[in-house]
Amino acid sequence: MLLQDDPFHAFVPYPPVEVPSAATGPLAGLRVAVKDIFDVAGYRTGCGCPLKLAESEAKVATAPAIQRVFDAGARFVGKTHTDELAWSLYGMNPHFGTPVNPAAPDRIPGGSSSGSAVAVAAGLADIGIGTDTGGSVRAPASFCGIWGLRPTHGRIPLEGCMELAASLDTCGFLARDAVTMEAVGAVMLGDDKTVLPEEPRLLLALDMADRLAPKQRAIFDSAYAHLTIESAPVYPEGGADALYEAFRDIQSADCNRSVVPWMTAARIPLARGLDQRYAYARAMTAEKEAATNGLRQGLRQKLDALLGTDSILLAPAVHDAPFRLDAPDAVFDGYRHEAMKLLCVAGLAGLPQLVLPAGRVDDAPFGVSLIGPRGSDRSLIAAAARLMHPRQS
Repeated sequence: MLLQDDPFHAFVPYPPVEVPSAATGPLAGLRVAVKDIFDVAGYRTGCGCPLKLAESEAKVATAPAIQRVFDAGARFVGKTHTDELAWSLYGMNPHFGTPVNPAAPDRIPGGSSSGSAVAVAAGLADIGIGTDTGGSVRAPASFCGIWGLRPTHGRIPLEGCMELAASLDTCGFLARDAVTMEAVGAVMLGDDKTVLPEEPRLLLALDMADRLAPKQRAIFDSAYAHLTIESAPVYPEGGADALYEAFRDIQSADCNRSVVPWMTAARIPLARGLDQRYAYARAMTAEKEAATNGLRQGLRQKLDALLGTDSILLAPAVHDAPFRLDAPDAVFDGYRHEAMKLLCVAGLAGLPQLVLPAGRVDDAPFGVSLIGPRGSDRSLIAAAARLMHPRQS
């Protein structure tokens, strides 16, 4: 890392290598932290895994998505910690440790883009670059009390980035305010294919919101209380459970084409949680993948029709604030499954989802989100700034 001090353990302590950036540009003066699954010239790419780190040589080229921010003037300050192989939601790495959540030091920071989120929340970087397959930008944004975008699937190139689940992987970004989010979006995203109107139609994802407990629901409702909203159901037949099972199956099938063969050949020690996901993936069949792809296509069609080109879905990001680092095993085992029943909606649909701070539950951050039409990412950020936090627009 290029910082003198990292009190929150956000950065991988690589020997510092200066990375050139443009002297001027729309991001000049801003510091950027990059998740250590992207290639950055002069640095190894460790992917949160000791064996991956040992295999990696220093890279000679920077991933195109990351080069965009350097070319726009952002100054690189280091590569950030991630869950092992970016295949978790908690931000806890058994080999390299857990970044400290600046907004709630006794709680998990959220993963797998934990280091990038912590660097931003702690003020060590202005921009955090991460990836989001199942919620790895959105969950840490909610947990650390910052803004985070999972973009439309395929909108930002992923060359020079570790593949986890190709049909779900996205490059997302985090910041502390809407102004920075809009500036980064202009650089990373290009022009929107769908531009939301100044006064979009607002839809409450009622069946998603109904999954919240009373304290969380009160914050959710309060965040949108000043807006005129209609209600709309989101989940397909079978509800949240069926959709989450489809997500697990699709992710597992993708992982069988990416990291699972390497994990098997390398015989890496499987930490808690990763062992379960590995075993689930290994048990996947082509027939089950085909069936779940049909459910995904149905969800995409349903949400595309619901949102059209002028609507935003107001939805929970996750079901609760981050849990304590010393939580009992039952919490560790169960939280992810409940969170994923919300996070999998935008992921399977391939739609942009923006998370922003809304309040605190039991003294820890809790965010809300907006899901926009396909290709509306930049105007979704602008709409959130107008609708949710007008002073930051």
